[in-house]
Amino acid sequence: MKFQTPYTSDELAHRLGRLRHVALDMDGTIYMGSRLFPWTHKFLADLEAHGIGYSFLTNNPSKSVEDYLAALATMGIECGRERIYTTTIATIDYLRTHHPSAHRLFLLGTPSMVRQFEEVGFESVADSPEERPDALVVAFDKTLTYERLCRAAWWAKEGVPYIATNPDRVCPTNEQTVLVDCGSICRCIEHATGRTPDITLGKPDARMLDGIKQRYGLEADEIAMCGDRIYTDIAMARNAGAFGVLVLSGESTEADVATAGEKPDLVVPSLAEFGELLLK
Repeated sequence: MKFQTPYTSDELAHRLGRLRHVALDMDGTIYMGSRLFPWTHKFLADLEAHGIGYSFLTNNPSKSVEDYLAALATMGIECGRERIYTTTIATIDYLRTHHPSAHRLFLLGTPSMVRQFEEVGFESVADSPEERPDALVVAFDKTLTYERLCRAAWWAKEGVPYIATNPDRVCPTNEQTVLVDCGSICRCIEHATGRTPDITLGKPDARMLDGIKQRYGLEADEIAMCGDRIYTDIAMARNAGAFGVLVLSGESTEADVATAGEKPDLVVPSLAEFGELLLK
């Protein structure tokens, strides 16, 4: 398969010609696990050569911005902090706007994520029924323990404001395992308590693109959201009015595309084919 699109060739050329910025998912799009895809460097270099900007958007809050910058650097990708937007940042922004008095949080997340909250002034409360938090934040926690999962369920049951960082069921990996992600952890809490998150941030929430639009003065249809998941990356593109590019290098398959209710604007095997279409 070279590519799939619901548009005529002229319509596709017009949509591609509007694009000035590419928002890139990370896991499953530019790399898989710790392995950079062989076409990624060329794709990014070609974007820069043609004056098209790019940013990295990830639903994975388990690493800090500094962690991502360091990980990208080991793969030979050098970029500034302004190019990275994670669901940890989205959650901090949401709490500041919608729960400005919230300070003490029960954080079901990795030490790296917890540190990001603490660095901007939030307090991570202890695992104790005596330490009622102002809000519960549940994330992709690769350090999850049974005791902390039970405590998160308790605070959900007690009616504490409850925010999920992202809806992903699994995190893509090239290892022989299933990485249970935030959406599955929240489903566990729901099954135990009957409570769902008050809000689930990250893709497909359209606000994940607001920072890019404001930072670069872009209209939504001037941005391509490129990722490997129909239910997050492509759904966000649709919700935000951006151009949705599905790559089949990660979670989604051609069978998923065939059964999808609303089709992506473009389906390609990888970023390599998207680059050929965008920059020809």
